[in-house]
Amino acid sequence: MTIKDTPEEWEIRATDTPFVGNKTSVRTDDVVMPDGTVVGRDYQVHPGSVAVLALDEADRVLVLRQYRHPVRHKLWEIPAGLLDVPGENPLHAAQRELYEEAHVKAEDWRVLTDVYTTPGGCDEAVRIFLARDLSEAEGERFAVEEEEADMELDRVPVEELVRGVLGGDLHNNCLVVGVLSLVAARAGDGLDALRPAQAPWPARPFEA
Repeated sequence: MTIKDTPEEWEIRATDTPFVGNKTSVRTDDVVMPDGTVVGRDYQVHPGSVAVLALDEADRVLVLRQYRHPVRHKLWEIPAGLLDVPGENPLHAAQRELYEEAHVKAEDWRVLTDVYTTPGGCDEAVRIFLARDLSEAEGERFAVEEEEADMELDRVPVEELVRGVLGGDLHNNCLVVGVLSLVAARAGDGLDALRPAQAPWPARPFEA
């Protein structure tokens, strides 16, 4: 038996969007359960995101520290951002985020993993890329504002991040999933066996 998630959509009797925000919204669907009952399900509607685990030649990961108001923490994270346009190519979005947040470019891109961050309450899908062969980007640095104006950048060895994840000191979803996926890929078929950067992504279809 192959362990694999499969698409499925149960009948929706009614739907409402009681809140529409700048980037996301909240939707309420009345969903028909297997026994025929109808139950309301509230969830956040999200455009999708990309994240970049940028690995340098010294086996360090490019990380940033940013204030996240909902959890009242400054979290160490990997560069990430929203898919700004429906159908946007996720690789292009990831390259943009790496440039804007770290002023770095990469020559080698692979898909590290795809995840749903909180499928019980949000439809956000994230594609996490592995970026290697890093160099400083050309041109002026991107102008930061709001929380990003207080952002710190660093490069941290992979093994130190793994210790932080397993020790309960690092909590950002994309960092945790990305770092542990990197270690798993190395222990398996190797990083060069990862999916190509333009691999299909059914959760957020795009034009290559």
